[in-house]
Amino acid sequence: MEGTQKETIFCVRKENPEYPQKLKNYQGMPQQLYYKGTLPDSNLPSVAIVGARMCSVYGRIQAFRFGRVLSAAGVQVISGMALGIDSEGHKGAMEGNTPTFAVLGSGVDICYPSSNRQLYQRILRNGGGIISEYPEGTQAMPYYFPARNRIISALADVVLVVEAKKNSGSLITANYAMEQGKAVYAVPGAVNDELSYGCHKLIYDGAGIAYCPEILLSEWGISIKNEKETEEKNEIGLASDLNLVYSCLDLRPKNLDFFINKTGFPPGKTSSLLLELEVLGLAREIGRHYYVRQE
Repeated sequence: MEGTQKETIFCVRKENPEYPQKLKNYQGMPQQLYYKGTLPDSNLPSVAIVGARMCSVYGRIQAFRFGRVLSAAGVQVISGMALGIDSEGHKGAMEGNTPTFAVLGSGVDICYPSSNRQLYQRILRNGGGIISEYPEGTQAMPYYFPARNRIISALADVVLVVEAKKNSGSLITANYAMEQGKAVYAVPGAVNDELSYGCHKLIYDGAGIAYCPEILLSEWGISIKNEKETEEKNEIGLASDLNLVYSCLDLRPKNLDFFINKTGFPPGKTSSLLLELEVLGLAREIGRHYYVRQE
């Protein structure tokens, strides 16, 4: 019964009580929505996590991190199931166990991009929903995506942009959010990185600086344990050499030479210490000899 229901395509019209209340607050919203699974709970806080499709490893880590922490705190994650930042936000949200919702630029029966079929199915299995203003059978078209962004921002209380180039579609979502009176936040990055341009422009124009998930949680008065406290707890009991290598880790990938230069340890010892940190769940190798701190 449950599996069959998840594959059923529902249609809810604007005058129906089940139509998302948040959409009713704005002009230009669709007269009906099609969806699989469920619709966002109007009584729960929601955040839109959007950003570049061709994102960096740093961007992926941040999107996943924000999605996981916010979801664990009871915040619904809304995004567009695109490759890159959108997908990582959804994946992080499913680790946090609050349902996540994808708004498509196609019919809900068409997984776009097709390579995200597994994510599409996971969203439904985890109690979330696939949403569109387009009827089943509608193929994705380029001009459908800017339009669907108004729905993503309207369903959210807060919009978070993680990596965006100068003319990124994510900035369209941010603009819709500002027109709707929503709070917009951006994750900062390296000033010389093209993927950071859109985020830094948003910050310059007045968007909030999302340097940690707690900044967004403060929008709803939600408090969680400070991540620094968690990191300090992880360090308890580490041998001094191990702790020295651990202190060099952060969310930006670092190669083996970086750790050798920072610690002064020989290559063999440095590799062994990094492997030990991986076994302890405190580090992760994301590419050959490139490591990040494990959240």
